[in-house]
Amino acid sequence: MASVTYHQATCTYKGASRPSVDALDLEIADGEFLVLVGPSGCGKTTSLRMVAGLEEVTGGSISIGDRDVTFLEPKERDIAMVFQNYGLYPNMTVAENMGFALKIAGVDKATIRAKVEETAKMLDLDAYLDRKPKALSGGQRQRVAMGRAIVREPRVFLMDEPLSNLDAKLRVQTRTQIASLQRRLGITTVYVTHDQVEAMTMGDRVAVLRDGVLQQVDTPRTMYDRPANVFVAGFIGSPAMNLVDTELTADGVRFGDTVLPVPREARERASAEGAAKVTLGVRPEHLEVRAPDALAKTESGLPIVVDVVEELGADAYVYGTAQVDHEPTPIVVRVPGRKVPGKGETVHVVARTDETHLFSTRTGERLTD
Repeated sequence: MASVTYHQATCTYKGASRPSVDALDLEIADGEFLVLVGPSGCGKTTSLRMVAGLEEVTGGSISIGDRDVTFLEPKERDIAMVFQNYGLYPNMTVAENMGFALKIAGVDKATIRAKVEETAKMLDLDAYLDRKPKALSGGQRQRVAMGRAIVREPRVFLMDEPLSNLDAKLRVQTRTQIASLQRRLGITTVYVTHDQVEAMTMGDRVAVLRDGVLQQVDTPRTMYDRPANVFVAGFIGSPAMNLVDTELTADGVRFGDTVLPVPREARERASAEGAAKVTLGVRPEHLEVRAPDALAKTESGLPIVVDVVEELGADAYVYGTAQVDHEPTPIVVRVPGRKVPGKGETVHVVARTDETHLFSTRTGERLTD
């Protein structure tokens, strides 16, 4: 096993006006499961392919363990890659697909068969070893691709959106299997996805990229509780965090007709920028719907006109519009599934003051500790 380290790693394609990956500094510990996540075009797949040797590193370097692999051929890096489209040979059986890399490496047939059978049992594929890929479901084909990587016993797994071709139910099931398998094998894994739910549920740590630049790398819980900037706050979490540009007052920030208290240090940082406004962030689950007669004397709540309600059984999400500084602003609120307001109804919401986030409107950086 081995760590993976990006040292100011940069990739600029020929003719491009800016790097696809820009001076990436990131260390992935031995045995860690790290997820690279971000919107399309953010550089996450390019970052993965740089480790694999499939994209040229035009600046900086990449190390696997204590070895600089920046200019090594892919076959010399001791990595195994799982692709989005499985990459199976249609004319080979499952067993032949899984053992092909070992066959090319000159491993004897008995050893190949033993490793393939051991891995197939681990992946519940032992009943399918004599089948061709066309006779398998999408989930089974993806497990075969995983098995082909596992039998090689590489130092690093690289996975490029391996679940994107599966249906929703199978995707949830398979991501659990992959995360469990990785922890059992202890092989350093770099996993790329555009699905932030996938990232949050699978990774030991999550790295968020935007336009080739690393925005934040941290545990899923820390990233959810303390996003480093407005971009991460809006990207991590489903539905996304509510982000509202609002007035900074002497006592806090304005939320409708209510002033929410914020730490003095945050107000001082905002004031030092000369800002009259800040960006307030509140997640949908940290807004509470209150009946007008249940509001405290110091609260008026933020009136929201309900546009759409997504009912999910135990919970529901209310998508509505509020007037903030006389501007229509979209707001999402999580409510109990049995207490769902109707479309067109006006509800009053109150933010939990201990679960708010404050960001600089000018830079987007987090102001609260």
